[in-house]
Amino acid sequence: MDRLTLVLGATGSTGRRVAARLGARGHPVRRASRRGDVPFDWTDRDTWRPALAGAHGLYLMAPHELPVDPAFLHEAVEQGVRRVVLLSSRGVEEMGDERLLAAEEEVRASGTDWTIVRPDWFAQNFDEGFFRPAVDAGRLAVPLGDTPQGFVDAEDIAAVAATALTAPGHEGRTYELTGPRALTFAEAFALIGAASGRELVFDGSPEGYRAQQEHLGAPAGQTEAEIAAFARVRPATTTDAVAAVTGRTPIDFADYATRVWGVVR
Repeated sequence: MDRLTLVLGATGSTGRRVAARLGARGHPVRRASRRGDVPFDWTDRDTWRPALAGAHGLYLMAPHELPVDPAFLHEAVEQGVRRVVLLSSRGVEEMGDERLLAAEEEVRASGTDWTIVRPDWFAQNFDEGFFRPAVDAGRLAVPLGDTPQGFVDAEDIAAVAATALTAPGHEGRTYELTGPRALTFAEAFALIGAASGRELVFDGSPEGYRAQQEHLGAPAGQTEAEIAAFARVRPATTTDAVAAVTGRTPIDFADYATRVWGVVR
C-alpha cells in the first residue's frame, strides 16, 4: 500500500508540481502551506503535528527568508517520517548560503532515507518568481555578465523529487539539476523575448544591478552583498541528473519560453 507523502510549500512553483505528480501517479499526498489542504506555518509550531500526522514521506522546503527549523525535522522523525527529499540549491557553497547548508546537514543527520535536490536557476523565476516584474517591464539586470547558467524547468525538479520520494535507489544521494544546455542570462532573456514577440533588454553589469535594486528600494548594503555573492558564481556545466532519475531528457529553456511566453503575443 502506498504511504502518505507530506508536501510543504504545496502552492509554490515546485511544491504544487510535486504534489500533482504524486497524485497523478496514485500516491496519497497531503498538500501543506499557509493556504494548502492542511495549514502549515514554519513560525507556528501548532501547525506542525497535524500536517505530519501519518506521513511517511516528506518534500521539505522553506521560503527564501526562513531556515529549515531542526525541531521540525525532529518532530517529523518522531511522527514516523522515513523518507525526506530536501529542496536545496546548486552552488550553495560558492554563494555561502548558510541557511541551505545547515538544512542539508540536518537532513543528512536525521536518520531518514534522504535525498537532496540542488537545482540551478529555475526557468519559472521569469514567470512565477522574482524576475517577473522585470520581464513585464522589459528590462532585467543580474550581475553575471556572460557567465552561463544551467537553467532548469520546475517540471523537471518536480519529476526528480516525486521519483525520489516514491522509488528506491535514491537514498543518500545529492542531485544537481540543470537543463540540457547552459545559457547566459542574456541568451535566456532573448529566448523569452523571441517567444513573446517583445524586445527585452538585459544588463549583466554590477552598475546596472545597483540601479535596478535602488529603483526597487533595496538597501544599498544588501545590494552590495548580493553583488559580492554573484561574483563567486562560476560558469555552469550541465549534469545528467534529470535524465538519470526520470529517464527522459530535461526540458530545454527554449521550450519553456515557447510554452509559457508564446501565449502573450
